[in-house]
Amino acid sequence: MAKRIDTKDVDIYYGKFLAVSGVTLTVAPRSITAFIGPSGCGKSTVLRTLNRMHEVIAGARVEGKVMLDGDDIYANGVDPVDVRRTIGMVFQRPNPFPAMSVYDNVIAGLKLNSKRLRKSETDTIVEKSLRGANLWDEVRDRLDKPGAGLSGGQQQRLCIARAIAVEPQVLLMDEPCSALDPISTLAIEDLIQQLKEKYTIVIVTHNMQQAARVSDKTAFFNLTAVGKPGQLVEMDDTEKIFANPSDRRTEDYISGRFG
Repeated sequence: MAKRIDTKDVDIYYGKFLAVSGVTLTVAPRSITAFIGPSGCGKSTVLRTLNRMHEVIAGARVEGKVMLDGDDIYANGVDPVDVRRTIGMVFQRPNPFPAMSVYDNVIAGLKLNSKRLRKSETDTIVEKSLRGANLWDEVRDRLDKPGAGLSGGQQQRLCIARAIAVEPQVLLMDEPCSALDPISTLAIEDLIQQLKEKYTIVIVTHNMQQAARVSDKTAFFNLTAVGKPGQLVEMDDTEKIFANPSDRRTEDYISGRFG
């Protein structure tokens, strides 16, 4: 069941440094939200706060509220591992476990969650996840071969299969196509559109054409100067952001005047 995300007055720190300030936004269930903005404005940092990956960094912390269907994921007693199971993440560079087969890569998350499953159950999950990632037909005859032997685009889809195998409700994607060729990029974009039917998706992208193609909503982040905190300038329907943004800074960025 896809879930809604709400953030309220979120401040994100690295040690004493305030990296991003005052982020309030809503991500609707079964929608694709794109985060855009210049390098260093905090897009990926905000993304990592949505499933408590930010706090893995020493000294990093988050103030404010991040709610998943009304429940604060940073509340006392909430297990961050459970949060990351519910809110999956796909990283910029494909990162299959190189020593593992395609099959074992898909079920790696389930094993980490120490689920004991029969072979028939894992077979079903592997096929379902690879079909969900549009990869089954390409790898069905090489499930026992190393995941690292696939092409870059296939590796990224394998990572998406691994993420959806644990049945999350939200998928976060941090520039999932930046290391891929144009054909692989289109395959991932098509897949993201299909995954929207089941998941709430947030994608960070430097590619504004990609944001315009795949997302329902776009959030533009910016910073006033180097060393100053990033901030959310505006968030709206993608069509409006690209055709008629409310803030001049958004228009300047989209039209290529800076960034």
